[in-house]
Amino acid sequence: MSSPSKRREMDLMKLMMGDYKVEMINDGMHEFYVHFHGPADSPYDGGMWKLRVVLPDAYPYKSPTISFFNKIYHPNVDEMTGSVCLDVINQTWSPMFDLVNVFEVFLPQLLLYPNASDPLNGEAAALLMRDKTSYEQRVKEYVEKYAKAEDVGVHSDEKSSDDEVSEDEYDSADDGMTAGPVDP
Repeated sequence: MSSPSKRREMDLMKLMMGDYKVEMINDGMHEFYVHFHGPADSPYDGGMWKLRVVLPDAYPYKSPTISFFNKIYHPNVDEMTGSVCLDVINQTWSPMFDLVNVFEVFLPQLLLYPNASDPLNGEAAALLMRDKTSYEQRVKEYVEKYAKAEDVGVHSDEKSSDDEVSEDEYDSADDGMTAGPVDP
């Protein structure tokens, strides 16, 4: 790539072409939200999070800043700010990595294999080390409470034009209306 801005554009396009919903913040390509699903076969399965991504001017030579917008219970995520403690993003970042790596590899690995010895959320780390079953139950409670589609701004009443009207909706639209005189 000839410049950081071209690389930023390319990485963002690759992310948008994947299975990720991307919402731009402002007009530039420096800040945006990405909708992220919890990994299958984990306590985070079924959850959806909105992550704020900030790309520095020197991206990809400097790592992106990633934070969870809605709450998640995890030893390596600050519950108040959503900041993520992940070595590959914070310390060992390389221009060889891209945004797709972050969302397809790094974050799923973080959720699947939390590092309780380097916590941002001490309570979650202590619970994980003391009682993994209770920790996983708390994760599931947070998923139910904070990580549903409506928590990231996706409304369940938003339908595509391809959706057909359900029989219930069709029937309710006709309530109280008749097409002509009713036979006695």
